[in-house]
Amino acid sequence: MKTKMYVNNEVFIAGMTLKDETQLEDNNTALHSCTNAKSILENRNKLAHTLNCDLDNFVCANQTHSANFHRVTLSDKGKGSNQSDTAIPNTDALYTYEPDLLLCSFTADCVPVIFYNKVNGMVGVIHSGWQGTVKEITSQVFGHLTHIELCDPMDVHIQIGAALSQERFEVDEDVYLKFKDLGYADDFIYYNDQTNKYHIDNQLTVKKQCELAGIPAGQITIDPTCTYLSPDGFSYRKDKSTGRHLSFIMRKSSTLNE
Repeated sequence: MKTKMYVNNEVFIAGMTLKDETQLEDNNTALHSCTNAKSILENRNKLAHTLNCDLDNFVCANQTHSANFHRVTLSDKGKGSNQSDTAIPNTDALYTYEPDLLLCSFTADCVPVIFYNKVNGMVGVIHSGWQGTVKEITSQVFGHLTHIELCDPMDVHIQIGAALSQERFEVDEDVYLKFKDLGYADDFIYYNDQTNKYHIDNQLTVKKQCELAGIPAGQITIDPTCTYLSPDGFSYRKDKSTGRHLSFIMRKSSTLNE
């Protein structure tokens, strides 16, 4: 299983699956965008084996480019793991305090946000395509975690995974205006006079949202890999029938000092 590991220590394991043309469906892991579900389940089982967990530990959502998030409990274990109709509905961010649950997010150009809290052991994933970014899903998740869950943003560490680069994320004025209306994304936008298109850095916009939520910039890491340009990338903009990356995080059992 071709995977990029972002974190793998005694407490947390987090990473992102990569496109691999030698594997079934190029190592696609998404049941909602595939040719053969059996191939996807085989790929997911390979990932589970790589991570030393079971497919039943996976928790997946039915992503809809919303700003909805869900606190995962043990009752959610296995949702969406082997069939898409059991996935948590209409949700684009998951977080949990439970160990041994692998939270999953699927992307093919959108920005995956993987996060963990070293103090309380919380882990989470956010799917932030441009629609999620202008809806400020990341801001809303961390606002909830800070004010409702009483998590200190100073304890949060974030990995922003591979996504569509600013060079390849070109948009018309309607999308540009949505980013401009955020009030803090101007530095992450440029205009191309020759094509009359705007180019937006969605990763840096999401990073700014994390910083505005109180997370120290030094605790936010960005994977600069462009999903359009890299041979390891699934890109919906490049190929509408493409597979998906699976970004994941799990806290290992019996590792947190209570």
